[in-house]
Amino acid sequence: MNPRLVAFCGPLKDSTFVLPAGEVPVGRDSSNLLCVSDLSVSRRHCVFNRTDDAVTVGDLGSRNGTLVNGVPVRETGLKHGDQVTIGDSVFLFLRDEETDRQVLNPVEFEDDQLTRATAQVRPQDVLYLHPEKVLREMPVNSRMARNLSALLQISRVVHSIRDLEELQQQILSLIFEVSPAERGAILLDGKDAENFTSIFARNRPPGGNRPVRVSRTIALQVLKQGIAILGGDVPNSGDFSGVESLVASQVRSLLCVPMIIFEHVIGCIYLDSTDPLHRFDEDHLQLITAIAGISAVALENARRLQWLESENQRLITEINFEHSMLGESPKMKRVYQFLNRVAPTESTVLIGGESGTGKELAARAIHRNSARAGKPFIAINCAAIPEGLLESELFGHEKGAFTGAAGQKKGRLEVANGGTVFLDEIGEVAPAIQIKLLRVLQEREFERVGGTRPIKVDIRLIAASNRNLEESVQAGTFRRDLYFRLNVVLLKMPPLRERREDIPMLARYFVAKYSKKCNVRQKQISREALARLMNYDWPGNVRELENAIERALVLGSSEVILPEDLPEPLLETGPAPGVTATKYHSALTGLKKQLILNALGEAQGSYTEAARILGVHPNYLHRLIRNLNLKGSLPTLPVRGKTSSAQIEQIDRRASGSG
Repeated sequence: MNPRLVAFCGPLKDSTFVLPAGEVPVGRDSSNLLCVSDLSVSRRHCVFNRTDDAVTVGDLGSRNGTLVNGVPVRETGLKHGDQVTIGDSVFLFLRDEETDRQVLNPVEFEDDQLTRATAQVRPQDVLYLHPEKVLREMPVNSRMARNLSALLQISRVVHSIRDLEELQQQILSLIFEVSPAERGAILLDGKDAENFTSIFARNRPPGGNRPVRVSRTIALQVLKQGIAILGGDVPNSGDFSGVESLVASQVRSLLCVPMIIFEHVIGCIYLDSTDPLHRFDEDHLQLITAIAGISAVALENARRLQWLESENQRLITEINFEHSMLGESPKMKRVYQFLNRVAPTESTVLIGGESGTGKELAARAIHRNSARAGKPFIAINCAAIPEGLLESELFGHEKGAFTGAAGQKKGRLEVANGGTVFLDEIGEVAPAIQIKLLRVLQEREFERVGGTRPIKVDIRLIAASNRNLEESVQAGTFRRDLYFRLNVVLLKMPPLRERREDIPMLARYFVAKYSKKCNVRQKQISREALARLMNYDWPGNVRELENAIERALVLGSSEVILPEDLPEPLLETGPAPGVTATKYHSALTGLKKQLILNALGEAQGSYTEAARILGVHPNYLHRLIRNLNLKGSLPTLPVRGKTSSAQIEQIDRRASGSG
């Protein structure tokens, strides 16, 4: 056994890759054992797993899926000759010790003269390509002639129609011509037989818009077993007595045949009739089964083409969607899809999320992909501007409006006319300014400080806050009407701890960025350091990760980034499973734990007093207790002082938010 992959389509075309024992990850990232430089391939796309006697392939949640012989799979075993499609690449799996390609007989061309006796015919004159001519050559009442005509028409139709719906329409029309069916349906199966991905149904004219009732019991049995079912006389057959839908619909005769490709059932054709004088018989079964065999490949190709066209359009839209955010986790993909839908509209957007999650980057992506992209993008951090100056910054002021107003000044809303205004930390805005912002949202007008003339502006407003604005509304610190005006479309940016799979990509990006910015040599991240990055909760999110990488690059003295180059809070957390901490870090962590326990014991359980003894802030003490997993090891001593359990939890929450 010598399992190998032969690429005959894609960037690695004509190359052969021998599969070693164990796992072989495949993807666009260079860290994969089999790297495929193709944008349609995910960074971690799929993995081949070779054991002693078998090779399997499993999809890793890739964007475009992994296909074996044209069928999407999650995990499946491979047989000799299977085709594995990964993005735009197609690999042939070979395992037997035989030549990869069959030896073909050579072709020799000879130059001869045609004689006058040579018969020549044009394609349009071929008898068997024109069913109406076949009918003229056979007896008028011949059932075989009609059946052959139908098969020839089906064969011609399936090769001339690409649209899935039109193809199904033509197939059912031809079936109605050669069978007593009153109703017909083509059911295409999805990944299992419980849900149909495509359903097309028709009544025989004059059927109108009456629904076509299909027995799910019959259809699922055909899909699961891959065997056709013929019911020539349903009421008098005991086999169908338990099928209530057939009895309720007064079905007298039915026929359901599977459509099979490479021993895989992709769907079925379902026909029935309520006319007791015209019933399906064995000849109809043979004919419809033949039609299903001819149509199956065409229907699957049409369905596949339809999916490829929609997927291609989605990828084009995604590629053209510009943004500065990094991450390929499922949560970030949902963010990109949300931004892609919202950007072309004029709706007001409220972005929530913790500090450092990239709210401003999301706002800039919305502006960059909107019709206002060529106009100004004005970002205002409402928490960074003193309350007394914020009103003037937003709305501007007239000359003499207050002491120091030596001249007229345009506000940022006015400067942004035609563009987008991003109000960050809008939860910090004072109630008086909230009223003026409400008018801007409702009327798109305002007055400068000290002015009397309303100023009209054409802006799109995007707001963000790391606070829970609903709680602020309940507390009375934020206007309810303003909140509802802002919360037209809500986006929640995920914290970094909820998308840990993006941490390696972000870390490598920041290494490249700051090695260039700080004029230091680019370094690799050691396995132990990466484990620390992955195991930390990142209360400061991406911004904290960025600072940690910059610090490690500047202060690190080795060729790679080691755990000791990282900030201290990352070292306080335990190592990830499977990674052993160094003796130095283990001893240091143990010493910290013992110092805290001793201080709490001396303070008789008072957090405030223990923090004073250690000479640290209580918030920092709570963070240490959380990072070192000491909550279950704290002494059960009576708490001295005024620090209640509720206050402790409040301090702990503040500590986790402050980092």
